[in-house]
Amino acid sequence: MTDAAPPTRTRARVRAPELTGRGGWLNTGGAALSLAGLRGRIVVLDFWTFCCVNCLHVLDELRELEQRHADTLVIVGVHSPKFAHEAEHQAVVDAVERYGVHHPVLDDPELATWKQYAVRAWPTLVVIDPEGYVVAQHAGEGHAHALETLVGRLEEEHAAKGTLRRGDGPYVPPEPEPTALRFPGKALRLPGSGHFLVSDTTRHQLVELAEDGETVLRRVGSGVRGLADGPPEAARFSEPQGLAALPDGTVVVADTVNHALRSYDPGTGAVGTLAGTGAQWWRGSPTSGPAREVALSSPWDVAWFADRVWIAMAGTHQLWTYTPPGAGGAGGSVAVAAGTANEGLVDGPAGEAWFAQPSGLAAAGDRLWVADAETSALRWVERADPASGPASEGDGWEVRTAVGTGLFDFGHRDGDAGQALLQHPLGVTALPDGSVAVADTYNHALRRYDPATGRVSTLATDLRELSDAVLADGGGAGGDRTDGDLVVVESARHRLTRLRLPEEAVRVASVAHRTQRAATEVAPGELRLDVVFQPPAGQKLDVRYGPSTRLQVSATPPELLAEGAGDGTDLNRRLVLAEDGGGGAVTEGVLHISAMAASCDDDAANQYPACHVHQQDWGVPVRVTAGGARRLPLVLAGMDDA
Repeated sequence: MTDAAPPTRTRARVRAPELTGRGGWLNTGGAALSLAGLRGRIVVLDFWTFCCVNCLHVLDELRELEQRHADTLVIVGVHSPKFAHEAEHQAVVDAVERYGVHHPVLDDPELATWKQYAVRAWPTLVVIDPEGYVVAQHAGEGHAHALETLVGRLEEEHAAKGTLRRGDGPYVPPEPEPTALRFPGKALRLPGSGHFLVSDTTRHQLVELAEDGETVLRRVGSGVRGLADGPPEAARFSEPQGLAALPDGTVVVADTVNHALRSYDPGTGAVGTLAGTGAQWWRGSPTSGPAREVALSSPWDVAWFADRVWIAMAGTHQLWTYTPPGAGGAGGSVAVAAGTANEGLVDGPAGEAWFAQPSGLAAAGDRLWVADAETSALRWVERADPASGPASEGDGWEVRTAVGTGLFDFGHRDGDAGQALLQHPLGVTALPDGSVAVADTYNHALRRYDPATGRVSTLATDLRELSDAVLADGGGAGGDRTDGDLVVVESARHRLTRLRLPEEAVRVASVAHRTQRAATEVAPGELRLDVVFQPPAGQKLDVRYGPSTRLQVSATPPELLAEGAGDGTDLNRRLVLAEDGGGGAVTEGVLHISAMAASCDDDAANQYPACHVHQQDWGVPVRVTAGGARRLPLVLAGMDDA
């Protein structure tokens, strides 16, 4: 007698919903695509929005995949906006060029396709097989290896079935534009010469301009994406952004997509590497050590402050520092200075603070100003007050917020800083009178915050996606001037614009927005949180050295959660939402959920299998209401059973 075979588990095949979006299609030569028209090809939908640094990481992860499988795979970006500006069609057109997106993109300003696929987070990847069925979904970063394995398996399976169609894809590149700069990121006035150094982000170069801000004197970098040191014509960058001058005249460059800090010598034009390994930092990696041995993650801006270089580490929602050789040992060192790596707006001791894609820095006296893009906030770092007790981490630094309330509220409102609103600012500039100018990027406006009065005003409007501003003459010597010129980086107009600071503020109509994602209705009391993670084919969770998963949960406001906040290793958790016991419980807020899973190749013959980290942060708006859901499922990776 033999044992009966175990029953075969089956899953109902889900037909992929059609792609719809009022904004239309980009990178297709004007043609509208459909899943029916793509039948026979493997399709990966990339739900992204251009404000999101994690989405930009995924764009980089997908480049090699789409090149290796160009005749069988079609990647389709579905642009699903968070901010009001991101719903403008021209802004999406600009972003597609700015970030080198070389596949078709559906502009979905009303989140129609997002809702059809029940997407909950940026970025999310959905894999559709050649017969039009959904076979996998992955949220967050780190899925490149899993996608490579799955695409290879789908190619083999559907070639055998005769359902795979090979050929050229539907991507049609736009015509290049002959401008001197292309989506410049940041600018620096070079000491001594008065010239301007600009990060020409989309062309992967630095450009030195004469004092007029227009005449090109030198281009630094070959213009080809890469990581290479050497003379200006041979060096390579990948979407460089921030620039800062060291006391010795060397310029530090935030080489964003290379996850590195580079050096530039204005005299010789030579480029070197100061910090970073060229690989992206993942949770669990070292957060301090020799500069060339520690990975970084999307450094967006740099500033010289307190005898070291501060780094706006947008990819980890933190501030790091780089201490050059001579000030901190041979070769230099890097370390986290502020932020937990959780995404949000929390003030306090530097080691406990939360940021959300810090993207602009400016040193002014004893403060370091920070443009915190995803919280639409202006913040600052300063030494902790000794009377308040020691900080838990961060060398005694404190983080404070001048303008901004959190991840989901933004707009254009002047007045008292507590009520003022910004929209995804990318730059901040210290002014001679002690106030600061803010590059309010998605409002296309230059704003001003005055610490003396605690008020916000608008200095200028119609500055298309400004991303930085520098004083045209170095700021003068008096220290109390409020007049003078600023040179503004108008990124989406591909130029520097000289602007006279006005004597009076510009009057603008107040506008307030909230992210258009609908809140998830949940029942009061117990809520089951399930993060779904299924190791990709050919991989398994490796528990030889302890748990390979991690889950962090918190809430804004904290009172939203009565139980369940904190860290753990189980991807499932019982949460308890605060119920109204007569004291007026919180009934609306945001659940902050961060999940990580490490899977390794399932190969018994390999003593050292390759391991892969998958991670995602969710900010889930929730509304507590009777009859709401009692389970909150979030997919980190799943449905891979093709």
